[in-house]
Amino acid sequence: MRIGILNGGGDCPGLNAVIRAVVLTAELRHGDEVIGYLDGWKGVLEDQSVVLDVPRCRDILALGGTILGTSRTNPFTIEGGPERARANLASQQIDALVAVGGEDTLGVARRLGDQGVPVVGVPKTIDNDLSGTEVTFGFDTAVQIATDAIDRLRTTAESHHRVIVCEVMGRHVGWIATHAGIAGGAAEILVPEVPFDVDAVCERLQRRHRGGQFSSIVVISEGAVPVDGPDAESARLATSGTPLDQFGHARLGGIGAWLASELEGRTGFEARTTILGHIQRGGTPSAFDRVLATRFGVAAVAAVHEGAFGMMVALQSGEIVRVPIADAVAKSKTVDLDLYRDVAGVFLG
Repeated sequence: MRIGILNGGGDCPGLNAVIRAVVLTAELRHGDEVIGYLDGWKGVLEDQSVVLDVPRCRDILALGGTILGTSRTNPFTIEGGPERARANLASQQIDALVAVGGEDTLGVARRLGDQGVPVVGVPKTIDNDLSGTEVTFGFDTAVQIATDAIDRLRTTAESHHRVIVCEVMGRHVGWIATHAGIAGGAAEILVPEVPFDVDAVCERLQRRHRGGQFSSIVVISEGAVPVDGPDAESARLATSGTPLDQFGHARLGGIGAWLASELEGRTGFEARTTILGHIQRGGTPSAFDRVLATRFGVAAVAAVHEGAFGMMVALQSGEIVRVPIADAVAKSKTVDLDLYRDVAGVFLG
C-alpha cells in the first residue's frame, strides 16, 4: 500500500514518535511506502510531500516538534479546497491517509472521509480535549513542563511574598491547569469550565495570608473567564483583538496578566504573571508520550490494513481501541468536575 501521513494544528511532543511508528510498522511489517505531507493540510492542497522510510525515521523518537512541519490550514475555507485535496491524494495514488491532530485537523479528516477519502485518525493535542480517548499524547509532557515551572515559581514567590499567576494553555478545557495545579500544590486553579469570581479568589488569598501563608501560586487556563458581569467585560476587553485562524480561533493569552493586576489592586499583595505559552508544547516528549504515540502509530497502520476508515485510534482502560472520528470531534472532553472540585478543591485556598 501507499500510505500518506500528515499532522496539523499546533506542534506537540510525540508527533515524531507517531511518524516513526507509522513508517517503521508500515515498511517493515507490511512492505508499504509512506508519503509524508508537509505542513498539514496545506501540503495536501499544494501537493507538497516527501518519501518517508526507515533510515529517515528510525532515530526521531525523542525529537520534539515534527519533521513534517505543521499549519492550521483548513481546506474547507478555501475555494475548491476539498476537491483539490482529493485530486492531489489521487494523483499520488494514496491508498489511505493517516491524519494526526486535534479537533480541527480531525474535523477536516472526517469531512473528507465523508467524501470518500480513506482516512484513519490519530488523536494529538496537549489540551487533552478530544472525546473518545482517555488521554492524548502530548498532554503528559505539557503537564510535566507546567509542574516544573510551578515548582520554580513557588521558590521566588516565597522569597518575595508574592502572588504569582501562572497562565497555561487550555482554550476550552482546563486539563493542563487542573493536573499541573494539583501536582504543583497551587493555591488556586481556574479553568474554562468553571467561571471564577475575582472577589472570591481575593478572599481566599487573603485568608491564606492571615493564616501565615504569605505567597500563593494561581494557575489559570488561557481560556478561563470571570463570571458574568463587569469583571467578565473588563477581561474580554483586555484580552481581545487578535485575528482568527482558518478554523475560527482567536489567539488567546493575557487573562493571567489581567487577573494579576486585579488581584494586586484588590488585595494589596504584590502580584506577577508568568505565561508559559509555547514552552508547554516544545522540547522532547516524556516517556509516557513516547510510548503512547508509538502505540497509536502501530495501531493506525493496523486500522489501515483492516480497512477501518473513518475511525480514530484511542486509549481506553489501558487498551488501544478504535472510535469513529465523528464521535471524537463532536464535542470537547471537558475536565472531570469531580476531579476539579472533590480532589483539587480539598487543597485550594
